[in-house]
Amino acid sequence: MKYWLTLIVATMLSLPLMALEVGQKAPDFTLQGTDGKTHSLKDYVGKTAVVIAWYPRAFTKNCTIECKSLAKNGDQIRAFNVTYFMASTDKLDENVRFSKYNSADFPLLSDPTGEVAKAYGVLIPIIKLARRVTIYIGKDGNILKIDKDINPATSAEDIASNLAKLGVEKTENAERVKQ
Repeated sequence: MKYWLTLIVATMLSLPLMALEVGQKAPDFTLQGTDGKTHSLKDYVGKTAVVIAWYPRAFTKNCTIECKSLAKNGDQIRAFNVTYFMASTDKLDENVRFSKYNSADFPLLSDPTGEVAKAYGVLIPIIKLARRVTIYIGKDGNILKIDKDINPATSAEDIASNLAKLGVEKTENAERVKQ
């Protein structure tokens, strides 16, 4: 009985306290990026759509595969009027090393306190890691899609496909946040 009670409590604690829903205003954030800049959602609202690909931990197998996919095939994403990031609860110096290791040409955001991950409903509180979830935010600042079914190897292609399905405008002159 004690085992089951512990399991139930642990499961409940690992669930997000307040899940986001499509159509809701995305929580603002201000996070340090591996490009040396501070990035805030408010800086992009009204200008571009935003994609945040949350990942659990730098240098782990699937996170490395996902980052390499975005680095190798980011041109497919940049065909849209979108600013995109990967984000984790790793410290900035760890993400800087991870970014360089994968030749990422886009910023990785660091949320070491987990506060932004919590606001986005992706934080696993007990272990303070983010779930692998990609959040699509419209130019108006509202949540367009919450994708929990991520294939790390085809992440870039899947993001581009979702942007097209969501009707995000294509542009040759999209604002690109690059390293």
